[in-house]
Amino acid sequence: MRHIPIQYTGISSRFLCGLKNTDFNGNVSLIFVSIMILEVCCNSLDSALAAQSAGAHRIEFCTGLALGGLTPSMGLLKEYTKIISLPTRVLIRPRGGDFSYTSGEFNSMLEDIAYCKELGFEGVVSGILQPDGNLDVARTAALVASASGMKFTFHRAFDWVLDPQETLLKLSKMGVHSLLSSGTALKAVDGLDQLKALKEMSTAVEIMPGGGVNAQNALVFKEAGFKAIHLSGVAAEKVLVQTPKVSMHTVALLSDTHRFTTQENRVKDVLSLLENPH
Repeated sequence: MRHIPIQYTGISSRFLCGLKNTDFNGNVSLIFVSIMILEVCCNSLDSALAAQSAGAHRIEFCTGLALGGLTPSMGLLKEYTKIISLPTRVLIRPRGGDFSYTSGEFNSMLEDIAYCKELGFEGVVSGILQPDGNLDVARTAALVASASGMKFTFHRAFDWVLDPQETLLKLSKMGVHSLLSSGTALKAVDGLDQLKALKEMSTAVEIMPGGGVNAQNALVFKEAGFKAIHLSGVAAEKVLVQTPKVSMHTVALLSDTHRFTTQENRVKDVLSLLENPH
C-alpha cells in the first residue's frame, strides 16, 4: 500500500492544525500538531524509531550523517517502510563532498527517486549545483520532474549558492516544495536574517531552517513565523565495550572542495609489480 502525504485538514484552534496521514500499510489517522512542523533528520532505523516515538511530525531519512547525509540502501528503505508510519522524505545524494555530479551519479539519483516513489515515500530531498556554485537548473529540474507526485525538498546545497534570492526564485518556478537552509551560515540561528529575507519573498517554497536547531533556539524560528524546522537531535551512544586499535574513519578523505577517486595509474603500478616482481 502506498504512503500518501499528510494533508492539512483545517485549523482546530489558535495553535493546532489537523493533519491526515496514511502510512505505508494504508492506515489512516488524524493527528494534531503545532502549526510549526518538526522534521527530524534520521540516519538509521533506530533514529527513525526514536523520532517517531518522540512525536516528530516528519522525517528526512538518510545515512552517513557525518558526511552531510547519503542515500540509504534499497534494503534499508524497504525495511524502513515496515516499521515507520511517519511522513518521510528520503535524501537522494550518492556521495559526500560537493553537489555537482557525473552523468552516472545523476542517473543513479533518478533511479533512487523512482524506487522511493515505488515504495510510497512522501517525498525526496535532493539538489544539484554547478562547480562554480550556481544552481544546476536543468538537472535539478529533472530531479523534481522525476519526483512528480511526491514532495521535493532542496537540501543545504542551497547554502553554497552565490545568489540565494535568485536561486529561490528558480526553485519555486520548477516546483520545489521545501527549502532546507541555515541561511548560508554555519548555524541557522546565525543565518536568521537571511532566512527571514527568503521567507518574506513569499514564494510557494516552504522555508525550513536547519543546522544547529535545538531546544534552546527552536522558538526563535517559530516566533519569526516559520512553519517548519529541521534537526537531527543526535547524541553519541557507546556501543562497543572496547575501543578498536584500528580506526575505520579517515579524516583526510573528508573535503568539500576535493573528490577522492581511484587513480588508474596507481592501480596499474601495483598490477605491474605483481606481474613483474623482479
